[in-house]
Formats: sequence, C-alpha cells, structure tokens
Amino acid sequence: MSQVPGKLKEQEEGEEEEEDEDDEEEEEEEEEEDEIVGLADYGDGAESFSDGDAENGGDGAFLDFSDPFSTDVKPRILLMGLRRSGKSSIQKVVFHKMSPNETLFLESTNKICREDVSNSSFVNFQIWDFPGQIDFFDPTFDYEMIFRGTGALIFVIDSQDDYMEALARLHLTVTRAYKVNPDINFEIFIHKVDGLSDDHKIETQRDIHQRANDDLADAGLEKIHLSFYLTSIYDHSIFEAFSKVVQKLIPQLPTLENLLNIFISNSGIEKAFLFDVVSKIYIATDSTPVDMQTYELSCDMIDVVIDISCIYGLKEDGAGTPYDKESTAIIKLNNTTVLYLKEVTKFLALVCFVREESFERKVPSRCSLGALKRLSVTIRMGIVTARC
Repeated sequence: MSQVPGKLKEQEEGEEEEEDEDDEEEEEEEEEEDEIVGLADYGDGAESFSDGDAENGGDGAFLDFSDPFSTDVKPRILLMGLRRSGKSSIQKVVFHKMSPNETLFLESTNKICREDVSNSSFVNFQIWDFPGQIDFFDPTFDYEMIFRGTGALIFVIDSQDDYMEALARLHLTVTRAYKVNPDINFEIFIHKVDGLSDDHKIETQRDIHQRANDDLADAGLEKIHLSFYLTSIYDHSIFEAFSKVVQKLIPQLPTLENLLNIFISNSGIEKAFLFDVVSKIYIATDSTPVDMQTYELSCDMIDVVIDISCIYGLKEDGAGTPYDKESTAIIKLNNTTVLYLKEVTKFLALVCFVREESFERKVPSRCSLGALKRLSVTIRMGIVTARC
C-alpha cells in the first residue's frame, strides 16, 4: 500500500511535466506567430502578405499599417501602379542589386511586400510594394490606415503602354491619400523610357504631366504637387529618381548640403556627393547642378572600389569587410578630372570631382580636411545643428 502514493505522485509529476511541455509549445507557437505578423521584417529581408489575408477580416496585411514600429519610427514609401508597370523590378534593381535583365523573369507580384531599408541613419525607411490588381479602395480595406504615416507615394506608369487607365488610378490614389495625409510627397515615375526616342520621352512626360494636373484642377485640388521623373532600370535614371525621393524624407538635408558647400569651397572641388554605398542613392550633394554623367561616374567608382576591395582587401581566410574606415580611392580620368572617394561612415561615402591641377595643389589641405572632419562627425553622431 505504501507504493500507491508514490505511483500517484509520479503520475501527477508526469502530468505536470506534460502540461509544462504543452505550455512551452503554446508559448513557442505564439512567439512564432508574433514573428510572422510583425517582428521578422525588422531584421534582414522582406515580409510579404497575401491579398487573401487582407480580405479575411483585415487581420493580416493591413493590421501592420498601424504597427507603431512601422509608422512612428521609419518613414514609409509606397510603390503603387498598375500590373506589369515595373514596381517590383525597380525595388529589386535598386535595393537588391539584381541585374536589369534578370527582372524579365520576375513573376507578377500578388502579395503586399514590406521591406526595411536601414543602411544608415539617413537611409532608413520602409518600402511597401503593392500588387497592381488589388483594389486599395474596396470597402474591406481601410485606406486611411494605408496612407497615414506615409512619407512618399511613388506611382509607376508604364510609358510604353496606354496610360489612360493608369492616370485614372493615379488621380483616385492621390485624391484619397491627400485627404488622409496632406504631407505625402507624390512622386510619379514615368517608367520604361529606355524604349522611347528622346523626342517621344519629352512628349510623353509633357502629356502625362498635363493630364494629371488637369484632373487635379478639375477636382479643385490644384495645390497638390506632383513630381515627375523619367526612369529606366537599364541606366542610372532610376537611382537618381529614388535619390531625390529619399532626400525629401531626410530632415537633415539642408545642413548636409551646407556642409558640402563649405567643403568644396575650401578645397577647390567642383562637385561632391554623399552616397549610400549599398543602394548607390545619394542622400545629399552641394548646390551646383547635377548632371547624369557625373552621377553615373560616381556610381561606377563605388562599384570599382567595392569590387577591387573584395578581391584584394580581404584577408586570406576571407575575414574583414571590403568597405571600412580605411577605404579611400583616387581615380584619374583621361580628361584631367580626378575622382576622389573617402569613407564617411559604415554605409556612406563622399565622392568628389576635382580638376587634376586643383587636386595636386589643394587636396588634401588643412581647410578641406577640417571641413571633411566636421562633415564626418556630424553624420557619425547624428548631430544636426544650424551651425557649420
């Protein structure tokens, strides 16, 4: 009889252990669900939601539009447009270094994809890629949750297709978004212009610009400003357009531009860019005009420096990084122009254009190094003041 309580005790302990294991499994499942819903996308990679999730009660994709991490911390950039307009190709080429030719094999997007871009304190935002076939204004969707907290709305129009339907969708999207958030920057990418002649490009841009603004004027919304860009993934125009979109979301931009102006005035430099080396988006430049050739040379220089560093800059075991605080490069072109690259932070680089005679005489000088040091300190510490 003395063994019965022991057996009962062992049975009770076994049941308690099973209950504890069940509780642990439930907790693990809850943690996994948390990761799927809102936590996984704060690391590397992108998160996607099927449109079916959004339709079933609204507890899927659009729940996270009100996520405080996504609305209060990082600006949001929305990629919208009709199907096959090139939205996903733009994202893959700019932020994933996909070859433009490889985008021909991309399947049409049927999910809402959210991706964090956190290369630096300045290039720090979220991109939401919307499938073209989704009706954003269906009663089951809360469009106020979509546009609230959005910094920029990029609407992509296929310039090689009939764009009347795209203009109608653009007008509907802009008017709804403006009512919810008047501070949104509306950016219109007239895309796939690589297949058009120069005259056709100009005519297409003029026609789309005129029709879009006329539609807003007819609705009494003349105060809405639309910015237009001719873009293609087969040249650097898409990177330059995205650079200008991102710059509008950087509150420190005036101070950065002022520091770059001081830097070039003290060093004889003709042009200076502050680049994000990962995406090749330039977050700031001096007040002199930007031309496409200068921008393309800057991007090519970054590629050359990274590629050579990957080959010769790493240790035998592959340890180290191809881009670090010691990264500096000087390239002399055959037209007496010198390109100068200097690491500023982990993801930012200063790219300068200077005449060869000025480079030999003034760079690096005490004044230029002092201005560069102030620029570096300001960016590294994230301290932005009116004083320079």
